[in-house]
Amino acid sequence: MMKTRVLIADDHQVYRNVLKEVINRQTDMEVVGEAEDGLNAIALTRKLLPDVVLMDVKMPLMDGAEATSRILAEMPGMKILALSIYATDEFMTNMMQAGALGYILKGCESDELSGAIRSAAGSRRT
Repeated sequence: MMKTRVLIADDHQVYRNVLKEVINRQTDMEVVGEAEDGLNAIALTRKLLPDVVLMDVKMPLMDGAEATSRILAEMPGMKILALSIYATDEFMTNMMQAGALGYILKGCESDELSGAIRSAAGSRRT
């Protein structure tokens, strides 16, 4: 069985480590890369071609919405999930308008996170 390849883009190292542990514990997915800012997220997405990108909303150098827009302009089939501690309409709207498939709050349960990744990986971009 091929595993769902996930790229984590988040500026907090400790949180990336937690996400990596949760994702790698799943038998059907693996973390293939980590980016600490929006620019690096774009570069690593180009290089690694993950199945799903977990994109933090607020990062240095370039925020998640801008990075999402740029990735999707270049790779329209890429599946991106927004990740944030912010449950505000403004952040959700910005990420969804940029092309994110979903919006996950950082306080979610690990089952919710892995379910969202599976759902994004199985969805079709048109």
